[in-house]
Amino acid sequence: MRAEQERKRAAAVSGTTRTETEPTRVPEDQPSADASDAPATLSALAAAVDRCTRCPLYRHATQGVAGEGPKSARIMLIGEQPGDQEDRQGRPFVGPAGRLLDAALDEAGLDRRRLFLTNAVKHFKFTPRGKRRLHQTPTTGEVDICRWWLDRERALVQPDLIVTLGATALRGVTGKSASIRSMRGHAVELEGGARLVATVHPSFLLRMPDRERAAQERAAFVADLVRARTLLA
Repeated sequence: MRAEQERKRAAAVSGTTRTETEPTRVPEDQPSADASDAPATLSALAAAVDRCTRCPLYRHATQGVAGEGPKSARIMLIGEQPGDQEDRQGRPFVGPAGRLLDAALDEAGLDRRRLFLTNAVKHFKFTPRGKRRLHQTPTTGEVDICRWWLDRERALVQPDLIVTLGATALRGVTGKSASIRSMRGHAVELEGGARLVATVHPSFLLRMPDRERAAQERAAFVADLVRARTLLA
């Protein structure tokens, strides 16, 4: 496994990366959405995610990053994809956006240790720029292919409430493109009984140059997390 990760790092440094014209498809040896041999535990699922080759993103990422948290979690937070630090450490939300999320969760009265945190896409998509790796937004095709893994996580955890962080996460859950603005501020009933609360991704807050507006948006983000907590009270 370590040798494979080093090979992927070397490819990333050399500047090789997937082109936008390369087709996104599920290889024939990958399981279908209704496969009976789908991983039955979260640990087995995490190991399977790390071996995933369902789309070309695995070729240059260090590793696949599955969700993290207790199976008994009542709330599942879903982001877009692993970032640079998540890709290196193999854990979701451990970079700058993760630190902002941790602070917001504390303000909202939510304990991260009792939540299940994951991403709609399990591999880091990026463009190399010297020693840096710049984030690239996953395509809808990549999100839809990776939804197989997200659906398995949802089936194993069975959360009462799902909080989507950003538009990519929203598509990963619903399978449809929708604006956060149209979904924000109220809970939506999902098939299977779970409810959905849509909000922005914490990286959106980090990118805002206007400090006053950033403070306002951060307060709104915390309010969305408070709403999620109170919905389960």
